[in-house]
Amino acid sequence: MFWKTALIATSLTLTAATVSAQGTIPVPNVPANLTVPEGFTPFLLGHAEGTQNYICLPAEKGFAWTLFGPQATLFDGNGVQLTTHFLSPNPVEDGVLRPTWQDSRDTSRIWAMAVASSTDPAYVAGGSISWLLLRVVGAEVGPNAGDALFAAKYVHRVNTSGGVAPATGCDHKKDVGKRQFVGYTTDYVFYK
Repeated sequence: MFWKTALIATSLTLTAATVSAQGTIPVPNVPANLTVPEGFTPFLLGHAEGTQNYICLPAEKGFAWTLFGPQATLFDGNGVQLTTHFLSPNPVEDGVLRPTWQDSRDTSRIWAMAVASSTDPAYVAGGSISWLLLRVVGAEVGPNAGDALFAAKYVHRVNTSGGVAPATGCDHKKDVGKRQFVGYTTDYVFYK
């Protein structure tokens, strides 16, 4: 547990130092397939702490843990809450379930779909969920015209730690319906 706390503190410190020293949010170093298209720049960086949530379901070959969504809170480099992250129906796509981020102040929301992923060990730590490039496929202003997230067009999930589906516990018919909430941390970078 200590190493996780130290890793989170180091990540937050480095992130805060990098942003304040440059005055802007740097584009993270990512595998080539996760490169954001030209013309888009980062405008928000949040460090997420939460869970990747799995359910045991029948699969093609027996049974398997199946992701049914994330549940996380994103913080800035000073520990101030920025957004919440979860799975919800995207109204722009007639209710298709998508990863969602909701601003903690003005409640603006975005929905995104993964367009590329990487488990390249040169970037992704062993035992960690993949890094992702997500494209925004829906956006909504808050009830008082809040639009903190409305401009987002792409999202990176980088610097992941943990979150991988359990290796055991979903082996028999009696396991169907079991749920596991696996802790993870990551950085999300939002681009406009």
